[in-house]
Amino acid sequence: MAPSIPAGGRPSPVPAPAPASAATAASVGGPAAGLQAIREDLGDCQRCKLAGGRKTIVFGQGHPQARLMFVGEAPGADEDEQGLAFVGRAGQLLTKIIEAIGLTREDVYICNVLKCRPPQNRNPDTDEILSCQPFLERQIETIRPTVLVGLGKFAAQWLLKTAEPITRLRGRLGDYAAAGPGGPIKVMATYHPAYLLRNPGAKKDVWEDMKVVRDLLKE
Repeated sequence: MAPSIPAGGRPSPVPAPAPASAATAASVGGPAAGLQAIREDLGDCQRCKLAGGRKTIVFGQGHPQARLMFVGEAPGADEDEQGLAFVGRAGQLLTKIIEAIGLTREDVYICNVLKCRPPQNRNPDTDEILSCQPFLERQIETIRPTVLVGLGKFAAQWLLKTAEPITRLRGRLGDYAAAGPGGPIKVMATYHPAYLLRNPGAKKDVWEDMKVVRDLLKE
């Protein structure tokens, strides 16, 4: 029986800004230093129109050598206020999902496709995704997780380079072609926790997906 979980086309790449600093930091100080260098390169980002309405950049947080990395869509109001990814109601549910496969939030890395909150939590625009894309690519390449979980439509489509709907992607394993050594990274597309809050009947689907992720991490 599944543990109880409470109810409730990737754009074309653009050049990564100043990748050398993160690469150098990672080689000297490891992934933690590499992530810090990426955050410093991001700075007080003004690269897209979201900069004018945000309170806080939400870079992402977690274990710098995590074997499991979650990628969501964008920060919400609570995340924008606190500067941390997935801390609102959806984040609380994500914590339960992580714990259901025997891990804690401290064991994983959590971030979003966008680093800033869109107004009224609207869908990301293509130019906003393009602006954030180089930084997310570098985060993935620095952490080099064993498995990436795309939470919801925008994250799953970005990771899998497809325009297929989440209803067709969900539950299917794919590959993220990360740069550098190590080859592609396995991707599991599943529903966003916010969707589960509105559609609790989908919890069983996410549990099936997470069992696959759990098994991949045991290999």
